Amino acid sequence: MKKSPFLNLKSFLGVALISLLLVSCVPQKKILYMQVKRRADTVTTFKNQRKINYRIQPGDNLYIRVVSMDSKTNLFLNSMGGGQYSQNVNSDASIYLNSYMVSTNGTVEFPLTGNIYVKNMTVAQARDVIQKRLSEYLKESVVIVKLVNFNITLLGEVKRPGQYKIYQNNINLFEAVSLAGDLSPFAKRKDVTIIRQTKGGSEVFHVNMTKKSILASPYFYLKPNDIVYVPPLKGKQFSFTTFPYAIIFSALSTTLLLINFFKKP
Repeated sequence: MKKSPFLNLKSFLGVALISLLLVSCVPQKKILYMQVKRRADTVTTFKNQRKINYRIQPGDNLYIRVVSMDSKTNLFLNSMGGGQYSQNVNSDASIYLNSYMVSTNGTVEFPLTGNIYVKNMTVAQARDVIQKRLSEYLKESVVIVKLVNFNITLLGEVKRPGQYKIYQNNINLFEAVSLAGDLSPFAKRKDVTIIRQTKGGSEVFHVNMTKKSILASPYFYLKPNDIVYVPPLKGKQFSFTTFPYAIIFSALSTTLLLINFFKKP
């Protein structure tokens, strides 16, 4: 008995439809964060060093503000950053212009005190040194020091790659990823790369975001100028996030309906 050509075409379209579905899918185990492999894994507490011990380097920008009882002194000291006379620090540009750049010698030039050596100090140590020097000229004052250039860069399989400015003392990897709109479905979460600048050059670290143990990783909290690169899965070239699946499925469904219609006696 000879098979109907309509039956062969229907079978072919069915196979094509199933193939498209399989190719376009990413297994759930490759998408989930902090997976639990065994039910016996009941660990819920992970110790981590939250404090950022970043050391100030030449080229860094420090926002320095002095608060005292004398309003004229406040105006004088807090309007001298970068040689600009401005109290408006509501934008990134204003914060940068009102900051003090660390020179190649590792010093910042501050009013009254002159050059202060801050290279290889933490922000807290730099604040204490400036406070001590300033107390020689000004009594009952408080010094506030912030690192202006706390930037992180996210590249690869994130929804909004780019450089992000951080206005807090620390940020972890999950918080950083959320700034970029989360990872894409085709991100290789098992092998996220962190590029970190050190005194000796650049160092590369790899972390696995699918394991809970990342919470105890020394690289869970990012440092200023870290670059986070998320590589794609190997199968990405066979899947397309912008592929017109709806149009293809609609066309296949319409074709199958037409086949059934013309098969009717």
